[in-house]
Amino acid sequence: MIETIKEHLAEVAQFASTSKDEIEAFRIKYLGKKGLLNEFFAEFKNVPSDQKKEFGQVVNQLKNAATEKVNALKDALENQSEAVGKYGDLTRPGEPLEIGSRHPISIVRNRIVDIFSRIGFNVSEGPEIEDDWHNFTALNLPEYHPARDMQDTFFIQTDPDILLRTHTSSVQVRYMESNKPPIRTISPGRVYRNEAISARSHCFFHQVEGLYVDKGVSFADLKQTLQYFTSEMFGKSKIRLRPSYFPFTEPSAEVDVYWGLETETDYRMTKGTGWLEIMGCGMVDPNVLKNCGIDPEVYSGFAFGMGIDRIALLLHQISDIRLLSENDVRFLEQFKSAF
Repeated sequence: MIETIKEHLAEVAQFASTSKDEIEAFRIKYLGKKGLLNEFFAEFKNVPSDQKKEFGQVVNQLKNAATEKVNALKDALENQSEAVGKYGDLTRPGEPLEIGSRHPISIVRNRIVDIFSRIGFNVSEGPEIEDDWHNFTALNLPEYHPARDMQDTFFIQTDPDILLRTHTSSVQVRYMESNKPPIRTISPGRVYRNEAISARSHCFFHQVEGLYVDKGVSFADLKQTLQYFTSEMFGKSKIRLRPSYFPFTEPSAEVDVYWGLETETDYRMTKGTGWLEIMGCGMVDPNVLKNCGIDPEVYSGFAFGMGIDRIALLLHQISDIRLLSENDVRFLEQFKSAF
């Protein structure tokens, strides 16, 4: 009988299962009212006196082993059920994750920054709430200058000297005040003008302005820089410069790129001419250099500025500038494949 009980001890030690029914059957076999343990305890009275001690010890071992085995298997089964309930079926395919996309303004800005960084331009930034000196006066636009009317400005009511910047040229002034030539920087950022909102204009938009100041800088350097930019940005190298006026540059010019007349859209965008205006530029006025603490007798420079929104509209054939600021997911999802 003792040998039989030891055989059951080995069977209990080897038993393993993840089935609730099998574990219950095992429990009933050993620990049930009609289980083997109760039968062994009932046989205790028939065991010879000299074997009773050993018999009792072996039966108790079997009882403890069976009880511990059942409890351990039940605990493991409950832990597994909790994991499945919390995390679900870990073997099933995961939920698809929506891929985000960059905003078209960010896409174009990053491309412009990348193009100019290849020829040594760094990026400078400044405050959007600006003072009159950096936004106007230092840029050859003193108080009551008629050219101030070209930029419908948002002034802060409590302080007429504080305003929302109308261009990122104010960043260039700050940069020249704190850095000595040679200077080669671009200033991307948001600007504000009190304009009527329509499909072609908004009260806030984005600009990138560039500045190069060094000894012997000429208009030819400006043209070659812009030629390089248009080739890299648009894949079109044919440009023209038309005389224009900006208070902070002299001489000044508007830059047109030859877009072509291959499609109906090209005719509409260029009004049938094939030429498309993309930016303004010019040689930095000596007064601006002087206002920023740079000697115009020693140094010269050029500056240019373009609208990021306008270029985004051109490159992505967007018909309404308001779409850029409405956060319409359907619109933004179209740029998932862009970089």
